[in-house]
Amino acid sequence: MPHHSVVTVPLAAAFAMLYARLVTTFVGPGLSRLFFLAPVLTLLLILPFAAPFYSTRGTAAFFLAWLGEFKLLLLASGRGPLDPALHPVPFVFTATLPVKLLRHSPDAAAVAEKYQGRHHGGAPPSFPRKDQMHPYATFALYGIYIYCFLDFLLPCLAALGRALGMGLEPQFDKPYLSTSLQDFWGRRWNLMASAVLRPAVYIPVRARLGAPAGVLATFLVSGLMHEVIAYYITFQLPTGQLTAFFLLHGASMRAERWGARRWPNARLPRVVATPLVVLFVLSTALWLFFPPLFGDGMDDRFIAEFNALLASLVDAGGRLLRLAGIAR
Repeated sequence: MPHHSVVTVPLAAAFAMLYARLVTTFVGPGLSRLFFLAPVLTLLLILPFAAPFYSTRGTAAFFLAWLGEFKLLLLASGRGPLDPALHPVPFVFTATLPVKLLRHSPDAAAVAEKYQGRHHGGAPPSFPRKDQMHPYATFALYGIYIYCFLDFLLPCLAALGRALGMGLEPQFDKPYLSTSLQDFWGRRWNLMASAVLRPAVYIPVRARLGAPAGVLATFLVSGLMHEVIAYYITFQLPTGQLTAFFLLHGASMRAERWGARRWPNARLPRVVATPLVVLFVLSTALWLFFPPLFGDGMDDRFIAEFNALLASLVDAGGRLLRLAGIAR
């Protein structure tokens, strides 16, 4: 199994982003900058295919083929989180990972510490026998795994950033406590994707067609990018279900805003609103989001790769302990 990609993919992405920083230092925003960034944009689309595992390929696609591409496209126009004036390490870190540097302020360290304390992560859940579970229960378990995986990975990135002298904004803020769809998508879930989609899609579309069109366009682009990531993972043609999931949520969020304006005093109490939001997100995800990722036997491959990876980590840990003389 090609483990070399664990090193080569990050190194290739890092050198590509250093080239992007060098180019944009001397070339101003516009078509010329986009032309010089084209080789990096192409490379980022190719690199995820080198990742050997189901989960690592999806992670690489999210980091590079989605967020990395959008950040570079924004950089080509002189916008977004990337700035050629950043030092090389913060530039590469911000360009290749789903992170955003905190603005320099007296609270930066406090915010980072709050992130570390709130997102403690945890071990990914183990998988019971799939044939003994209802398909929706299986999909729900996979959803819990994805959240736990990200909740473990992102604080590790934040800790690495702090070791390098960088404060990083948190990417999740207890999404299970959301009181509305706007609260869930805009303030609590995958905030880095929101931070990229807002300047790249929402603001330009809103300026031309209005806020409702901006919201729907943002959710449409998010759905299409999830279809792309699903292809990287499964190598199967898109089904349109992921796009339908995000369009449904975009339309539902617009309806939610319309209702809030029409009946401003009819806001539901948190004890009612939060379960309704969680139920809506979960039920629509079971219907539209998880089947393209885990259906048609893909979950069997996912479980096999997960178990193989876990066994490799346990074996590597045992070897390290034996080398240290702690175990025999």
